[in-house]
Amino acid sequence: ESAQELQAFRDYGESWYRSRKGLESRFQPQEPLARQPQVTAEARCKLVSWLIPVHRHFGLSFESLCLAVNILDRFLATTPVAADCFQLLGVTALLIASKQVEVHPPSVKELLALCCDAFTRQQLRNLECIVLHRLHFDLAAPTVSFFLEHFSQVRLEARGADAAEAAAARSLAAGVAELSLADYAFTKYSPSLLAASSLGLADRLLRHRSPLDLRVSGYPEELLRDCMDQLQLLVSLNGRSLSLLLPPEVTQKCPWLGDD
Repeated sequence: ESAQELQAFRDYGESWYRSRKGLESRFQPQEPLARQPQVTAEARCKLVSWLIPVHRHFGLSFESLCLAVNILDRFLATTPVAADCFQLLGVTALLIASKQVEVHPPSVKELLALCCDAFTRQQLRNLECIVLHRLHFDLAAPTVSFFLEHFSQVRLEARGADAAEAAAARSLAAGVAELSLADYAFTKYSPSLLAASSLGLADRLLRHRSPLDLRVSGYPEELLRDCMDQLQLLVSLNGRSLSLLLPPEVTQKCPWLGDD
């Protein structure tokens, strides 16, 4: 009976994965800054790079951060935003995402305090309503966090899986994916492609003997290689930043970090 239950669980996981993968294109904005006269890729990078430690400060999940960036980009694709309201949009997106994902989301007061009280409670509430209406309350976007978890689980279920390697690759891949959220160049890649490529790169960097079989992602080898190469460049330019995102036991396995 336990074998049947395990198979049923696997079947459910695979079905849920296919469902989420089928929704990716609907939730992925194309060139979110194309309609923004005041918001640049550099400004977006600074905002998301600020949101990364903010989400850690509140103990929020990687899923919340990924969803917040998705909400941010989808709103940017629909509505011009003034430069002096951009930080407010960032914390509003994080608040909305946290309400979707977390049991205990941060309070409005806590979020506004991190903005040095540059904005009022009413301004945040008003923008929250605007964002929700512009996105038609459609917030269940598939994220790179979800796909990282799925591919890591698939890896563990394979015969002869190395649990220690899988855990290390999952941690490093999450750090790499987190870095990519701030880089506008990576908005063109789907979350599932980014997740698979981050895990592939993590296995390569950690020189694992039993790497994830990237064919499980369903992507052609050349597409995976292109994304992995871009992620490798990102890592080489941001080694010190990446080291701050990783648990100590993984950082110890990456002596090349901090060389940027």
